[in-house]
Amino acid sequence: MTATAPVIEIRDLHKSYGSLEVLKGVSIRADRGEVISLIGSSGSGKSTLLRCCNLLEDSQRGEVLFGGEAVKWAGEGLARRPADRAQVTRFRTNLSMVFQQFNLWSHMTILQNVMEAPVTVLKRDPKEVEVLARSLLAKVGIGDKADNWPAQLSGGQQQRAAIARALCMQPEALLFDEPTSALDPELQQEVVKVIKDLANEHRTMILVTHDMRLAADVSDHVIFLHKGLIEEEGPPAQLFGAPKSERLQQFLSASVPA
Repeated sequence: MTATAPVIEIRDLHKSYGSLEVLKGVSIRADRGEVISLIGSSGSGKSTLLRCCNLLEDSQRGEVLFGGEAVKWAGEGLARRPADRAQVTRFRTNLSMVFQQFNLWSHMTILQNVMEAPVTVLKRDPKEVEVLARSLLAKVGIGDKADNWPAQLSGGQQQRAAIARALCMQPEALLFDEPTSALDPELQQEVVKVIKDLANEHRTMILVTHDMRLAADVSDHVIFLHKGLIEEEGPPAQLFGAPKSERLQQFLSASVPA
């Protein structure tokens, strides 16, 4: 990974589910330390684009690059798949994803959840990983919950544990897929604070969100997707303060509380 190349770059990406074309030629990039927010109505392709970044979804056309290195593909169209599984694994270990649902393992304590991937996937020393994991749980405000089970935590606490788990991989970038949408408003603010703190540390992040205030507060660049295409993009002050697209104006008038 070269220092000057974008951490993540997508070029002219097309993604279909059978005859349904979800992404119709989308290009994005996230430079080191940059926060990109993807906004748009349900079905616009936001989450699909994020999953294509992490190679959880296969695309039919276009390029996916990490640190300037392009994913190697085999096959064409709906049969296209990554050609090098070792390359996919290497890329994924540098991209940690936080999902809408917390996806914590119920049979493991919070500490064990956070430690699992670095120890089993990266083969790191468990004692060193435990020190890091405990520091990250403290960082997200639940250091006292390390020995609890997921079922003993609130939704906001579970999502913060999921963020600590993502951070414990020490990734090049964090991907967030609607990290607050499954939470009550009061619990959302716990998670929003953590995301804002991470943005202030200049971590590279791509964030799919319906929370326009969060996008405005943390983003360097905002992308508005509509029907599988980028309708408008730019700095948050421009997109939220002076949107040019009529469709974006309609979306914001329905999304932003008065």
